[in-house]
Amino acid sequence: MWKAKFSISILLFFVLLAVLAPFVAPYSYKKEFKNHPLAPPTKIHISFHGLYIHPLKEVKSLNRVYTYDTSKRCYIHFFTYNNGFRLFGTKECPIFLLGTDNLGRDIFSRLLYALRVSLSVAIIGTISTISIGVLIGSLAGYIGGVFDSIVMRLVEVLMAMPTFYLMLSLRALFPLDISGVYVFIMIIFILSFFGFASFSRVIRSMVLSIKSYDYVMMAKYYGANPFYIIIKHILPNIRRYIIISAVLSIPAYIIAEGALSFLGLGIQEPYPSLGNMLPKNIYTILLYPWTFSSAIVIFVLIVSLNLFGEALSGEG
Repeated sequence: MWKAKFSISILLFFVLLAVLAPFVAPYSYKKEFKNHPLAPPTKIHISFHGLYIHPLKEVKSLNRVYTYDTSKRCYIHFFTYNNGFRLFGTKECPIFLLGTDNLGRDIFSRLLYALRVSLSVAIIGTISTISIGVLIGSLAGYIGGVFDSIVMRLVEVLMAMPTFYLMLSLRALFPLDISGVYVFIMIIFILSFFGFASFSRVIRSMVLSIKSYDYVMMAKYYGANPFYIIIKHILPNIRRYIIISAVLSIPAYIIAEGALSFLGLGIQEPYPSLGNMLPKNIYTILLYPWTFSSAIVIFVLIVSLNLFGEALSGEG
């Protein structure tokens, strides 16, 4: 029970942040602070007048060392207007809750928009894969015969292919400078195309078993339409498996999108995703650990989704 409550709380929190990203994020995902590259997370102080921060002063060095100008105070205002209605912000100096990246962009703001992109890709991709898998698997299992043989041979061919390398090859066929919207649609298509094969095979096996039940045979005897039988009598029996499989498939899509974006073949800059926000070398992680924030978000998301899937399946 605790797994379900804990995982649902975490997932709802992330979904809420993603939905409210333009309101919660203090800045746009592409806003650059030229004087604050790789700035550390801002320290927040409390006084009788409210929350405040000290502005950053950069010390000229190769390691981007910053100090605080303690002679000035920048108070944090809530429900303020800064290029749009925002939950919080400061008027006198910038605030970076999770620091900035190498271009001086606020990591916290970009993470919220990255959650939007990565979760959308994962959820839409999962729904597409499950829908295709259910359609193909149920039809192959119910109709059988030559149709079943042809479909299953094609599925086995897809399952035998090295999926990740094929995804890289398929994505590399398209130009890198195409619109972010087209990249988004293309990533969903690629992930859905390679994801449905194994799922449809399991659905087919379950349909083969269920279609021999007495009530299914009676519906078929009285001339019920095959689609009606599948939707009304067969799919309700495997609904639980479909839901659990969908939940447990989302982490794989998050990782796949993250890998493609990290390698430069997924969501392109300046649009953020959890993958393309990952630091590109260990040097950056060691010197500027706050740039590793997106990896922590990916980890928490995957653990929460797996716990939720286990809770649904009745384990633990």
